[in-house]
Amino acid sequence: MMKKAVAVSSWGPNRLDIFGIGMDNQMFHKAFDEGWSPSQIGWEPIGGLFNSPPAVASWGPGRLDIFGLGLDNQMFHKAWDRGWFPSQSGWEALGGGFNSLPAVASWGPNRLDIFAVGEDNQMFHKAWAEGWFPSQTDWEALGGLFNSPPAVVSWGSDRLDIFALGLDNQMFHKAWAQGWFPSQTGWEALGGTFNSPPAVVSWGSGRLDIFALGTNNEMFHKAWDNGWFPSEIAWEPIGGLFNSMPAAVSWAPNRLDIFGLGLDNQMFHKAFENGWIPSQTGWEALGGLFNSAPAAVSWARGRLDIFGLGLDNQMFHKAFENGWIPSEIAWEALGGTFNPAPEPARMQEQPRGQSRGSFKEPSKDQPKGQPKGQPIDEG
Repeated sequence: MMKKAVAVSSWGPNRLDIFGIGMDNQMFHKAFDEGWSPSQIGWEPIGGLFNSPPAVASWGPGRLDIFGLGLDNQMFHKAWDRGWFPSQSGWEALGGGFNSLPAVASWGPNRLDIFAVGEDNQMFHKAWAEGWFPSQTDWEALGGLFNSPPAVVSWGSDRLDIFALGLDNQMFHKAWAQGWFPSQTGWEALGGTFNSPPAVVSWGSGRLDIFALGTNNEMFHKAWDNGWFPSEIAWEPIGGLFNSMPAAVSWAPNRLDIFGLGLDNQMFHKAFENGWIPSQTGWEALGGLFNSAPAAVSWARGRLDIFGLGLDNQMFHKAFENGWIPSEIAWEALGGTFNPAPEPARMQEQPRGQSRGSFKEPSKDQPKGQPKGQPIDEG
């Protein structure tokens, strides 16, 4: 199963920021803003030493927040706001000990929510809202037992939805809406049996779409819109045979675009716009040969950007804007040499999932929070 290795974000039209882990385990960055920076094939080193793929979010124009697991399985953070914080090559330590890559979402300016599976396979959470909650290095325990990284999305202010696979490979869900649902440590079972982590997207308030691969490698889908579709525990089969976790994006209400690697390592695509395109079970072939799961983003209605690592570990890109660019089956080479599957290493020396600071029980107050422990500079 091809794993996630690339993270991409857009803070507005004509802006892209792409992150990956180099073969030296350092983080690298490239931006698009009317052209590639630092160059078409060049990448900006931004320090650190990581054993997980990055996660990135933007809460508004000019702002980026990037997260990854250090070699000690602790969470680290860097921000961009007219410059890199804490520095070009430094990263802020946020504590914890994790065995999954992180997931991050922002529901509005000055708000971040980060999730990862601890070394005891429980889900943990930290938030930023003018300060870190529950503290700079502590994490809030959310219960459950998981064997996949989480996926998280926000459909609006004060709303979060988190998904992950339980130890039985069933999908589980928890929501935040002025409190945790179904409870602080409880999770809602959504059925299914899966062999890939989930991908989730929201096209607007009150709507969720979740995708994952079944044990037969076919793509399955479930939606929330005033209730679960096709039911709380049933899933809709949408065809294909895949060997990567999916990527999903929405550019507007009633529009979905889903990407995954076929068994031949080629990229495939399906869209939903008042019905599945090209069909309920059909997929559009987009060419290429990849060794990482895709990452996808939309900066505006009618625009898609998709990234993945080729068999030579170089970054490749394709865009859609009134047609595929550079073509339906061709891909644009963006240079670099990246680690296709950095993996968190289990730690034996400390209790799994707890922070390296003192562990704090969850507060009943609403989370408030910002970036990692004492800034470190690994440049």
